[in-house]
Amino acid sequence: MHNDGLKNSGVPQPIRSDGAGGIDKGPRDVMRDLQNPDMLVPPITDNGLIPNMRFSFSDAHMQLNYGGWSREITVRELPIATTLAGVNMSLTPGGVRELHWHQQAEWSYMLLGSARITAVDQYGRNFIADVGPGDLWYFPPGIPHSIQGLEDGCEFLLVFDDGSFSDLNTLSISDWFAHTPKDVLSANFGVPEADFASIPQDQVYIYQDAVPGSLQSQAVSSPYGAAPQSFKYKLLAQPPIKTPGGSVRIVDSSNFPISKTIAAALVEIEPGAMREMHWHPNNDEWQYYLAGQGRMTVFGGNGAARTFDFRAGDVGYVPFAYGHYIQNTGTSTLWFLEMFKSDRFADVSLNQWMALTPTELIQSNLHVGTDVTSQLRKEKWPVVKYPGYSFYPKG
Repeated sequence: MHNDGLKNSGVPQPIRSDGAGGIDKGPRDVMRDLQNPDMLVPPITDNGLIPNMRFSFSDAHMQLNYGGWSREITVRELPIATTLAGVNMSLTPGGVRELHWHQQAEWSYMLLGSARITAVDQYGRNFIADVGPGDLWYFPPGIPHSIQGLEDGCEFLLVFDDGSFSDLNTLSISDWFAHTPKDVLSANFGVPEADFASIPQDQVYIYQDAVPGSLQSQAVSSPYGAAPQSFKYKLLAQPPIKTPGGSVRIVDSSNFPISKTIAAALVEIEPGAMREMHWHPNNDEWQYYLAGQGRMTVFGGNGAARTFDFRAGDVGYVPFAYGHYIQNTGTSTLWFLEMFKSDRFADVSLNQWMALTPTELIQSNLHVGTDVTSQLRKEKWPVVKYPGYSFYPKG
């Protein structure tokens, strides 16, 4: 068992079943310890100096606006996460994330509700579409866009291909207007200065507006046509890769061509199952947990390993090529996204690697017999579950 510190009182203590540790009688946050049992009582195999690789959106600063809210996790909150940053945003019915653009690419997953997105590329080709639960969008760097909540509002995850990114420091249309002399605006648009008397004085960011009409009513025809590549992708419509214990849906530039800098996988892990032991040969992994609870152990080489507990709304991170696995530690299905600053998804399966290596070499290297090597799989199973060999929580 990974942790053994829960006593009959219901108050967890930093004591492992082998006797290591002792009772904590000092000031403490018991609720936090209950949520992080594998940090309070680490597995005996944890060792060394692995930095923090978990941060919860519940601990992030909330930006509240009329029309919605946002919160972000960047290197400021999670210093290890240098390749990607994330924003959790909600828009009310009619709420608008104003017209803006970024120096970074924007990848998004719609968590709930629906929204209308708009964009125009550098050739004047436009894109207007509605997105719902499980849909993605991707806007390359420098492409101007907007997001507006529809009748039921929406909540979504935004991911940017720079860990230092902040959504509060983007290039917004209102901010540019506010910091441009009115005579310049007049000369640029060919209208009197007085027509700009009521423009915002600062960045609007998010604001409340009426729920937009139908797509047909808001259609704008461009003389240059529509954007040739869709900025939208329906991930849940993709048939998943199913294995005993769960499923995986992979999206990258091979099936979502516009998404050149962010690849992702939506992973489902049933109770008792796990995301198999593996690593990624192309870049760091940034995770977002959608539902359920689980734990991840990260192996960094030279005897270093550390275990973290996750719940819905948490973000995890794994440095490039570090070995890791994720177990479902709850009684309901665990869902999470794993994302990479890359045009393609790639992982290396420990099981498959061993299966495709000479048997004698595996046996001599690890001191195991045919009972182990005969069960290795040449086909990759991203999620695994074996009857009689699965983890289930007590109680």
